[in-house]
Amino acid sequence: MSKFDRRVPYNDLPLLPPNVDIETKAILRKTILAGRALTQLNGMLLNLPNPALFLDTIYLQEARASSELKIL
Repeated sequence: MSKFDRRVPYNDLPLLPPNVDIETKAILRKTILAGRALTQLNGMLLNLPNPALFLDTIYLQEARASSELKIL
């Protein structure tokens, strides 16, 4: 991919949807594992006395991490 130029819309982004098959067995397995992990997290949250406190810290961490992203 060429160097990004903010004055040029879209630069060299590929068109969507991609021409390759993205639903491979490996990706589907990882999707299943991610779903299981989220289910386990949800079960653990239900056992906490104040689950909102835990979720708020995750939201703050994500906001801080995304604000630290730098465009090259």
